[in-house]
Amino acid sequence: MSAIATCLVQMGHEVSGSDIKTSEVINRLSALGIQINIGHNHAVVHGCDAVTASTAIPRSNIELVEAEQSGVQVLSRAAMLAAICAMKPSIAVAGTHGKTTTTSLLVRIFAEAGLDPNFVVGGDVLDEGVGARWTGSSWTIVEADESDGTHLELPLAASILTNVDSDHLDQYGDLEGVASGFQKYLRGIQGPVVVCIDDPHIAGMEKPADAVTYGFSADAKFRCHTVEATHGETTFSITSNDSATHAAELQVRMSLRGRHNVLNVTGALAMAITLGIDPHVAIAAVENFSGVGRRFEIIGNVDGITFVDDYAHLPREISAVMSAAKTSDDNWGRVVAVFQPNRYNRMAIMSDEYADAFVDADLVVITDIYASGTKKIEGVTGRLVVDAVAQAHPESQVLWHEDRESLAEFVNQVLRRGDVCISMGCGDVEYLPSEILAVRSGGQNS
Repeated sequence: MSAIATCLVQMGHEVSGSDIKTSEVINRLSALGIQINIGHNHAVVHGCDAVTASTAIPRSNIELVEAEQSGVQVLSRAAMLAAICAMKPSIAVAGTHGKTTTTSLLVRIFAEAGLDPNFVVGGDVLDEGVGARWTGSSWTIVEADESDGTHLELPLAASILTNVDSDHLDQYGDLEGVASGFQKYLRGIQGPVVVCIDDPHIAGMEKPADAVTYGFSADAKFRCHTVEATHGETTFSITSNDSATHAAELQVRMSLRGRHNVLNVTGALAMAITLGIDPHVAIAAVENFSGVGRRFEIIGNVDGITFVDDYAHLPREISAVMSAAKTSDDNWGRVVAVFQPNRYNRMAIMSDEYADAFVDADLVVITDIYASGTKKIEGVTGRLVVDAVAQAHPESQVLWHEDRESLAEFVNQVLRRGDVCISMGCGDVEYLPSEILAVRSGGQNS
């Protein structure tokens, strides 16, 4: 919602909003001239032309009810984002994993090429310092969220599809439902389609005849290979089998870790080159890319312990992060994973799927579920993930610490010099590294 508010105010609209507490994001929006109300008040919608809200806000919210009763147009977040996308030709990145990083890479590449794109991303692009901007450019780059079907509502000129995996099963029913949604999405793209052919669901989908494929597969038009991790960087090669791109062999160096990010970069480069951006300009942008907030973000190093924060909250994402840490050349002694499961309905359906997510971790700490607006379900706790891991890997060291309030003190006690401690999840676990650092410095846990 903050990204949409940012774009709207930079377009010249008068924008206001409501939240339940102040935050760094709120302060940033206020600095843009957006009026932020702390707490909800039905009167704030009076005089508005339109009201929009995130899907986490119930329809019974007093501001939404007042808007509907007063005749003020109420738009879903998806409809508002679609209206923004309709302003300029828009490129989207869709898929279960890697959307934010790949979208941010595209933004950096377009900026390096002098195109200064409008963008709406699901995280802060570290090079830009923000997650959204409206410049009036001829291109808009957006992250297409499938959680509530937003991706199906966007008018798009081009798209990358990264992968298809189990998630949001309350929306789609099962994995086949998720795949069907993405299949429908691909049919709605009016221009270039770039897809990761390594993904078995994407490989089986109906695709445009001129679809551009990428991946480690020998059949990919943009094939990534020869991956090496050295000095905190990753190098790899891309061989292009697409004669139209005039880019046969590309050498790429990046500060991102892991094979999953090799795929993210390859997809972004494939799209940029397909749209006519000079390959060498695109590669230079990748080399200068600082990353995205909460994507293997190194928060600090104290007492020989490295603290990393990551948004990973699905099994494949966690597995990719663990692998990136394990195969790096940072000489970390132990990989310590701290995971906060997210959403009661997600854990009720797919907690068993986390059984193999932590195989590259030396020690795993699981805390309780962060609700993210979902209702508590009796018997559904983070313990389900603990049990799944322990049953599949009896030799693993997996610890259950239910209480979020004392999590920093608990994790601090099990850490030792040489560890890398990676906090993961899309809830308030993002504050854990700073909380542990505060504990270690003798400060207050905040």
